[in-house]
Amino acid sequence: MILCCGEALIDCLPRKGADGADVFQPVNGGSIYNTAIALGRLGEKVGLFAGISKDFFGDSLRAGLAASHVSPKYLRLKDNHTTLALVKLVDGHARYSFIDDASAGRNLVKADLPKLPKAVTALHFGSISLIPEPCATTYETLLKQASKSRVISLDPNIRPTLIKDKAGHVKRLTRLIALADVLKISDEDVQWMTGSKNLEKAARAWLKKGAKIVAITRGGEGCSVFTRRFAFEALAPKVKVADTVGAGDTFTAGLLHYFHSHGLLSKKALAAISDEDLKAAAFYAMKAAAVTVSRPGADPPWAKEMA
Repeated sequence: MILCCGEALIDCLPRKGADGADVFQPVNGGSIYNTAIALGRLGEKVGLFAGISKDFFGDSLRAGLAASHVSPKYLRLKDNHTTLALVKLVDGHARYSFIDDASAGRNLVKADLPKLPKAVTALHFGSISLIPEPCATTYETLLKQASKSRVISLDPNIRPTLIKDKAGHVKRLTRLIALADVLKISDEDVQWMTGSKNLEKAARAWLKKGAKIVAITRGGEGCSVFTRRFAFEALAPKVKVADTVGAGDTFTAGLLHYFHSHGLLSKKALAAISDEDLKAAAFYAMKAAAVTVSRPGADPPWAKEMA
């Protein structure tokens, strides 16, 4: 099983009402939630470790997980409200504003940490769940514990409006990157973290610190992938973009699914992965993300759509 560890929230997407007025449509979302949904739809055994509200938004989030075959075993139900992410689309790209204070997701504590069975072979972390306390420390604790024997996937998925202490957050991410087998990060996030657009320099530095694979997504231009032994660039499929919500999350799910389905989802196999295998994984991940961007909201593909 792959265990996705992080936020589940409600994206409030901009829409037009019947009278032409601007309205928000609530839909299930959150970077880690989206990755779990995408993995479930691709046929993976997957679970979500997150704080989930008992409110009606929380009901919707749990129903969405069930519909995409994501295990609820590791959910922690809370009396707090669900995090809301207000979304603004600028040229098809999403910008966010969050209502997160005292939320169910934020109030995940160390006492909520699960005991992981051997069946959990990989864990995915990232995004806004690594920013606020106490959940950020809770997730970091789990990542450090699991990294000794299980595959770790990480996507920083930076949301600058939520980060009050940039230096502190960069330090946390740098600690976690050193423990990651797979680092998926966008070119925008590389620039935010390093202050530079030099993707290769950043990737080489993270590989030196301990990451095994660094995949940098570049929107419609594709991705740049680095290991200590080789590097390559891959072009993204050309599609008509509805919006980019959930694209990076689907890319991550595509990578992890490809690795698992081809016997590569282990620390040893990823450290020694071949150029050919990693290229095939990257192209599969981009194909999955292309489906997601072709339709509104975070709506990842099912396995049959990828056949």
